[in-house]
Amino acid sequence: MRGLFAVSIVSACVASLPANAQLLSQKAISAGMALAIAETAIATCKTNGYAVSVSVVGRAGEVILQVRGDGTGPHTMENSFRKAYTSRTFRQTSGDFAKRYKDDPQLALVWLTNVVAAQGALPIKAGDDVIGAVGVSGAPGGEKDEVCAKAGIDKVADQLK
Repeated sequence: MRGLFAVSIVSACVASLPANAQLLSQKAISAGMALAIAETAIATCKTNGYAVSVSVVGRAGEVILQVRGDGTGPHTMENSFRKAYTSRTFRQTSGDFAKRYKDDPQLALVWLTNVVAAQGALPIKAGDDVIGAVGVSGAPGGEKDEVCAKAGIDKVADQLK
């Protein structure tokens, strides 16, 4: 009798779920796309005389790919990741986040794990949906890192539509 009662309650709960309760369909960055972004970013910076490391993160800020460029310092790996994570989680360039922090030095968000107020990362968007970010570190200035990140995204732009 108890088993039948429990089945009745579960059935009632399931029946009360909204009719639109369904799986989500989301776009995601593939490993191949992340590789194309990183290779292009590194090559662009190398052409300009800069050795950089690149991190590509996905929808949840998880690492999809990290590449430490030839001749870069070990800190560039962590910094490229933190820039990318910041860009993805705040859905804006890491440079825009850095400006927010400069305008409000009491901004507590900068103390969150993996967040950094430094230019050099851009969100990766499929339409208006932010599906990841790319962060670059190692060029002499975040604006130069950002140019390389943009080149990486531009390389796969046709796949993001």
